[in-house]
Amino acid sequence: MRKMFGRLAGALLALALTSGFAAAQSKITVAVGGGACLCYLPTVLAKQLGEFEHAGLAVDMVDLKGGSDALKAVLGGSADVVSGYFDHCVNLAAKKQELVSFVVYDRYPGLVLVVSPSHTGEIKSIKDLAGKKVGVSAPGSSTDFFLKYLLKKNGLDPASAAVIGVGLGATAVAAMEQGQIDAAVMLDPAVTVLQASHPDLKILSDTRTQKDTLAVFGGEYPGGALYSTAAWVGSHEKEVQALTSAIVNTLAWIHSHSPEEIMAKMPEEMVGKNKEQYLAALKNTIPMYSETGKMDPKGADAVLAVFSEGSPEVAKANIDVTRTWTNKYVEQVKKTTGMNAK
Repeated sequence: MRKMFGRLAGALLALALTSGFAAAQSKITVAVGGGACLCYLPTVLAKQLGEFEHAGLAVDMVDLKGGSDALKAVLGGSADVVSGYFDHCVNLAAKKQELVSFVVYDRYPGLVLVVSPSHTGEIKSIKDLAGKKVGVSAPGSSTDFFLKYLLKKNGLDPASAAVIGVGLGATAVAAMEQGQIDAAVMLDPAVTVLQASHPDLKILSDTRTQKDTLAVFGGEYPGGALYSTAAWVGSHEKEVQALTSAIVNTLAWIHSHSPEEIMAKMPEEMVGKNKEQYLAALKNTIPMYSETGKMDPKGADAVLAVFSEGSPEVAKANIDVTRTWTNKYVEQVKKTTGMNAK
C-alpha cells in the first residue's frame, strides 16, 4: 500500500511540476519580416535551438513578406514583437508612434549596392548612377533610403536616380540579369546567387562587412532587431528579458560554431535545394551578426541621419533617437550569466 501511495504521490508531483512549467511558459507572437532572408537568421535559429523555450517562452513565429508587414502586425495587435530592421523604430518616431528596440542581432545592415552585369563597363562608381535606373525592394523601404543616402554622400541629388521596386529575392536577381535596371540595392542570399552566375559582379558598397559599414556610416549601423511598442515593452519586462536572453545566447552559439553547423540547424525549406549557394551566402553574412546584442549609439544616430536625408518628415520631427532603443535587457543578461556583452 505504501508503495502504491508513493508512486501516486510521485505521479502527482510530476504532474504538478509539468503543469507549473506549462503555466510558466509565456506565449509570445513574433512577426518576422521575411524569415528566408539571412538578415533574420538569428531569430529563426533561436527557435530551432530551443532557446526561446529554454527562456520560458512559447514563441509562435509568423513569417511575413517584409519588415513593414511585420510592423503592421504588431501595430494592429495580431503580434507582440517584430523581428525586423531597427530603422522602422526611427521612421515611426516621426509619426509620434513609440517603438523600442531591445536586442540587436545585425550590427551591420547587409545592404549591398550592386551593378547590373550588363552595365559593369559604364558604372564604375556611385557617382555614375545619376540618371540610371536603380532597383530597391520597394520605394520608401530601407533599401531606398540607403540608396538616397549614398547618392547624397557622393555629391548627387538623392532623386537623381530612378528608383524601381524589384523585391529582394528571385525577382531582384531576374531584374538584374535581364538588364531591366542598371544597379540595385540587394541582400543575401540574392547577392551570392547573382555572384555565382557572374563572378566579376561589381559591388559599389557592401555593408555586410565592418570596414565598409564604418566607412559609410561612421559606426555600426544596426539592421535586424527585436522591437515592439514602448507600451508593450514596459508592461512585459519579464518576456522582453527572456526574448533578449534567447537571442544573446543564439548569437554566442553562432559565433562559436561553423557555417556548416549553423546551416544544419536551419529549416530545410529555408536552406533550399542548392546548399552550396546557401552556405556561401551564409559565410558572407556571418560577420554582420552582432556578438553582443547591444545597440551601438553611433549606429542609431547613423540610422537617423540616413532617414533624415531621404525623408523631410523625419528631418523635421526633431527625434530623440535614444528613446527608440535600450541596452538595459542585454546588460542584464551579462549580469545574470556572466556573458561578455561588451
